[in-house]
Amino acid sequence: MPSPVEGAYAKKMNMITVKQISSKKDQKKFFKFLIDLYKHNPLAAPNLYADEFSEFDPKVNDAFRFAECKMFLAYRDKKIVGRVAGIWHKGANEKYGEKRLRFTRFDVVDDFEVTQALFHELKKWAREIGMTEIIGPMSFSDLNEEGMLIDGFDKESTYIEIYNEPYYVEHMEKLGAYKVADWNCYRVPVPQEGDARLKRLSELVAKRNGYQLVDVAYLLKHDKKRLEQYVMECMRVLDEVFAKLFGTSPINEKQARREMETIFQVLVPEFAAIVTKDDKVIGYGFVIPSMREVLHKGGGHTLPFGILPYIKAMSHCEVCEMMSIGVLDEHNNKGAPALIMNSVLEGLIKRGVKYLETGPELETNHNVQNLWKNYNPELVKRHRCWGLQVD
Repeated sequence: MPSPVEGAYAKKMNMITVKQISSKKDQKKFFKFLIDLYKHNPLAAPNLYADEFSEFDPKVNDAFRFAECKMFLAYRDKKIVGRVAGIWHKGANEKYGEKRLRFTRFDVVDDFEVTQALFHELKKWAREIGMTEIIGPMSFSDLNEEGMLIDGFDKESTYIEIYNEPYYVEHMEKLGAYKVADWNCYRVPVPQEGDARLKRLSELVAKRNGYQLVDVAYLLKHDKKRLEQYVMECMRVLDEVFAKLFGTSPINEKQARREMETIFQVLVPEFAAIVTKDDKVIGYGFVIPSMREVLHKGGGHTLPFGILPYIKAMSHCEVCEMMSIGVLDEHNNKGAPALIMNSVLEGLIKRGVKYLETGPELETNHNVQNLWKNYNPELVKRHRCWGLQVD
């Protein structure tokens, strides 16, 4: 016979209803919950409805060829109080020889019972398909936001980060979750003048190795099709370079094209560097204007309230975000990163940018962290991938 305490707990849990969803109507509620939850928090950068619908649409997101997904909403008294999605990423499990179920889009009110109810559904599914561990937040690929914020709650979020309140961490610890991997985010002050030493080095390695910088501004204006080909090659470089990092999975052409379309939406030529050798891309770096205000003001849409912040961000911005950077291994030690750094740095200075946010970098990814070491980087945020054993 249950004790009075156990009986009261069971009664409270019974007030929470978790519903698996699939319809467009329910999906909109799923995406809207995050926007409503953080609409009064200026530090958060909510996702766009259009991006989220595409991410969870098997007709658009080609990752569904090797992954399955279930989306859940938690209700109390007919009011949505939490959400989570589970991803059975068969491709990543095969690559790493693991039996893991990913979770993503986890958001809740400050009520631990809601978190318990949501993860109860994830564990139930995990057991049904023979998974032994649940990890996250992680989405379909490394192109998406990943990692729960565990430090830096008073800092502004970026376009490529997850923002959450501190109580999320408390909920995960109560669940018995443990660290799987951490990502660091740095804030780098942009110098007022160019780096003469870096410029000389970039010119030297370009001459020595036959490297060339693509004229992004010219191609964007006169030959966008050719520029698209270069950007698609950048996605090939990304796929190869990131393959050895935690949690990554191969991306195919359809996924790469989606990422290319995203890049063109926020492309500022001065902030983009593409390095070629024999007209083949061997490295790239994409920096974008901060989109936090655009996303916050837009409330899930670009139009109508996000359009003015978008125009402002694209024309004049004081803070930029490092979207992605990658150099093929065979060229990484030949100085190719210097060309990318010098080109981007000159563009940031020209546009009057004051700070560069690096976005999440694996704490073990020293190659990327070394790029900023001469510019007084400040560690401002940390994100964590949690793990949970499936009982």
